[in-house]
Amino acid sequence: MRFRLLFFTALSLLATLASWVASAAPAATPTAAPATVRIGVLAYRGPDEAVASWGELPDRLSAAIPGRRFVMQAYGGQELREAVRKGELDFVLANSSLYVDLAAQFGIQRIATVMLPEALSSERAIGSAILTLASRDDLTRLTDLRGMRIAVGAPDAFGGYLVAAREFQRVGVDLEVGDARLLFTGFPMRLAVEAVRTGQADAAIVRTCLLEQLSATGLLKSEEFKVVAQRPIAGFPCAASTPLYPDWPFAAARGVDRHLAKSVAMALLSLPPSASGLAWDVPADYQSVNELYRELMLGPYIDLRTSTFRGVLRNYRLFILAALLLFIGIVVHAIRVEYLVKRRTIELRAAQAQARDLQWKTEHMARLSVLGEMSGTLAHELNQPLTTIAAYAQGMERRCAAGKADSTLITETLREIFAQTERAAGVIRRVRNFAGKRAAAREVRPIADTVREAIGLLSTLMPDLPPVVMDDRLPPRTLVEADHLQLQQVLLNLMKNAAEAMRELPRFRRTINVALYRVDGSLTIAVSDHGPQVTAKTLTRFFEPFFTTKFDGLGLGLAICKSIIEAHGGRLQVELRDPPPGLVFHFNLPDKRNAK
Repeated sequence: MRFRLLFFTALSLLATLASWVASAAPAATPTAAPATVRIGVLAYRGPDEAVASWGELPDRLSAAIPGRRFVMQAYGGQELREAVRKGELDFVLANSSLYVDLAAQFGIQRIATVMLPEALSSERAIGSAILTLASRDDLTRLTDLRGMRIAVGAPDAFGGYLVAAREFQRVGVDLEVGDARLLFTGFPMRLAVEAVRTGQADAAIVRTCLLEQLSATGLLKSEEFKVVAQRPIAGFPCAASTPLYPDWPFAAARGVDRHLAKSVAMALLSLPPSASGLAWDVPADYQSVNELYRELMLGPYIDLRTSTFRGVLRNYRLFILAALLLFIGIVVHAIRVEYLVKRRTIELRAAQAQARDLQWKTEHMARLSVLGEMSGTLAHELNQPLTTIAAYAQGMERRCAAGKADSTLITETLREIFAQTERAAGVIRRVRNFAGKRAAAREVRPIADTVREAIGLLSTLMPDLPPVVMDDRLPPRTLVEADHLQLQQVLLNLMKNAAEAMRELPRFRRTINVALYRVDGSLTIAVSDHGPQVTAKTLTRFFEPFFTTKFDGLGLGLAICKSIIEAHGGRLQVELRDPPPGLVFHFNLPDKRNAK
């Protein structure tokens, strides 16, 4: 048992010795050159500033890791990205925002995080301070800066812009889409502060502790400025307007030997603080930086600008607002047009009702005018039966006085008196129906009956009426839906005008023709005479209101007739008679069969 323990102990010592010899052998070779390790550093303030800030780091790492020679190359943001893409670097030293982007695209991995003297921890080290003049009492909150001029070092500066942009966005002020006017001053970052002091900007976004550093070096007086929306952070020595985030990480590129990465990480963590107090700590959690990028839709989350509603709204909000305003304008216009249409419709209906009432009154006056023109004839027509009645009554009175009246004579006399009374009553009834006021009423009845009644009424009113020849070519009982009293008024006017036009002709030449026939699916009624020939100019003016060829005429009869026919869906026209002389007035009406 004891022998076995001694055997294993000796074997372990031999293995350790062999391992030491193997590891020491390369270093003992005087001709082996140190392997070069390339470090790329973000030079956001220029190569000179980068060398001044990090120039001693390669030498310290070379001293801490034998057999390796560390060299550092300064790059701009895009140049550093391209160098990582091409695999030209072993390690990368960049700010938090660029690191998150490079880690997402090229898989670099942080192995340590910068620790400044003022940092609370590796994860709470840097933020933004929004500075303005101490005299600006109107600027106390982030929302007060809406529409103001804000000086910024660069659009990709982490503490100098992005951290503050997130806080602005959280209170509804989107710096990227124009809620404030950004003035990019470039680096060094104190140029943004100078822009505020000289009045070129209302406020400036800088990284935390810059104000205190500039005041300590005498470059400005801290009492001239104040921090907008300052928030207290326990233990943090600088004024801040935002939460704190991790500082710069030291990251290994994809494909770097993991033993080398481990050696570099251990070397960084074991390095004492530099003269400026810069030290290294274990890798911080950069989740807060990822969340910042996601909210701002930058870096690895840039696609959210076109794939999410919030992103589309943010990128195209001016177009969306314009479209929304246009839509609202269209809706308002549609509502207004609908309102105007309703109002105009009401006004139109009122005007149409007024026009119908006026037309009704005008037609009534026209009928009264016709009766006025024929009042003498009407009196004569009534006087005949009244005279006959009076004569029969007087004769009966004398016979009764002479005792010569028998029952047969009395009966015959009374029968004749009754007949003459009926004749007078018929005249009065027809005139009353024609002249009386009534509401327009359409009914379905044979059109031939309407024409015959009109001829009969005119014969009553004009005892000297020329013969009226009615030529009915329509099927029996052809029906028309119309206001037949208005149609009678039209026929009376046309036949009366025809009779008056032939007044100077010999009696044997005076004939009025009324024809009823169908043309192109509609009923046509034509009234023709043998009156004197008229000129073409006069022919075109017949239906003009107040135009007349009669000495005592008003010029309204034919105009009213035209409006009546048009109200029935027809058309009243006039043309020269063929063969001449004379005129033909004809109008068409839809018959009941075609209406169905």
